[in-house]
Amino acid sequence: MPRVHDAPPTMPAPAAASEAAQRCDVLVIGGGPAGSTAATLLAERGRKVVLLEKDRHPRFHIGESLLPQNLALFERLGVLDEVARIGVFKPGAEFVSDRDGGKSVAFEFAQGIDPTYTHSFQVRRSELDELLFRNAERRGVDAREGTRVVAVELDAANGSRVSAIGPDGVLQTWLARFVVDASGRDTLLAGKLGTKSANKHNNTAALFAHFTGVTPLREREEGYIAIHLFDEGWFWVIPLRDGITSIGAVSHAAFFKSRGGASLEEFFLSTIQRSESLARRMAAAELASPVTATGNYSYQARAMAGDGYILVGDAFAFIDPVFSSGVHLAMASAALGAEAVDAWLDDPRAAQAPLQRFDAAVRRSLDAFSWLIYRINTPVLRDMFLEPRNRFRMRDGLVSLLAGNTQGGLRIRLPILAFKSAYHLLKLAYRLGYRLHEGRLVRTAAAPAR
Repeated sequence: MPRVHDAPPTMPAPAAASEAAQRCDVLVIGGGPAGSTAATLLAERGRKVVLLEKDRHPRFHIGESLLPQNLALFERLGVLDEVARIGVFKPGAEFVSDRDGGKSVAFEFAQGIDPTYTHSFQVRRSELDELLFRNAERRGVDAREGTRVVAVELDAANGSRVSAIGPDGVLQTWLARFVVDASGRDTLLAGKLGTKSANKHNNTAALFAHFTGVTPLREREEGYIAIHLFDEGWFWVIPLRDGITSIGAVSHAAFFKSRGGASLEEFFLSTIQRSESLARRMAAAELASPVTATGNYSYQARAMAGDGYILVGDAFAFIDPVFSSGVHLAMASAALGAEAVDAWLDDPRAAQAPLQRFDAAVRRSLDAFSWLIYRINTPVLRDMFLEPRNRFRMRDGLVSLLAGNTQGGLRIRLPILAFKSAYHLLKLAYRLGYRLHEGRLVRTAAAPAR
């Protein structure tokens, strides 16, 4: 029987344990968007669900930019109006390149192939996560904050034993028919079972903070997320309510090692100066939060599900946030996972097909975004973003993908396939000394003679 421990080595000894293990159908570890989504949907199906969150809401979290496809999930959970109330309207995303003289290109979600959802929102994650957690409570979930899981004994046949220390220091224990790991970047099950590995294709890290006084690129585009490209990586610029802007720098590990003896704040502010376009926007900006760093940005577990448990959201995989996919992938995987869990609770043998659909759909979404992420720092893909062509509806398909539509049919997949094919052809042309410029291939100074 595999056993998983998550108790910090410095954690004080808990008070006396509760009298007996409590029973539930599903125990969800982690009260972020993935955990709250899975718990709510399973409770709506009549399941007895316990949701454990180690912190107390509201708590800070990065990942403030949402995708249009999130709206369908918010509608399903009955919280769309509440999300709109706390959010900044987001009509699209804009990419800016200093290498090309500060050239910028906006991608409006309304230009996508699927016209169902043409906008999204930017939100403070502290507000969004608490909203979803409280919604789970209202929908019948036994949702507990300040309750840290310290041990899991997986046993699908007799019930998995989950132990946690509550806010009063008392050790509580549950016997759950099914365990959903939505512990986010803590990756409780994947880390302790040894199935987690760093993504060797995308070994990045990030620095980020909140600022006041950041000017928009253009007044008409205040709600756009902006991606400022620089030689070593890229910056996100996300407008939030009350004049706050979230700004982060994502780069490879070697770049961050050049920090030397500088403080995080000093290094972050000096990094911002590497982008002329962003530095201009921040001429009068002031820090409104501490500068935070996070490393080992991208990872993935080998398995998404086992006998009596699944991993959803960041507990399974995390990829670079350049395309704002984090919350969408977390909630979408949780919704798909809830369907599979519900089927398993009825009949574990009959649940294999739903679990396989869950696995395939989540991996398809990850692969769709990863293809772009692995290439975002290449000259070819950057030029394609800055000079988007709509032949074969490539631009429209790309916008649909940026909106989070990773499960679409052929009318979306074919334009994306055309975009990928164009990338590979251009990559060959670039190797021969050509570059895309104003929609045409031009020879560079280093181009080989014919």
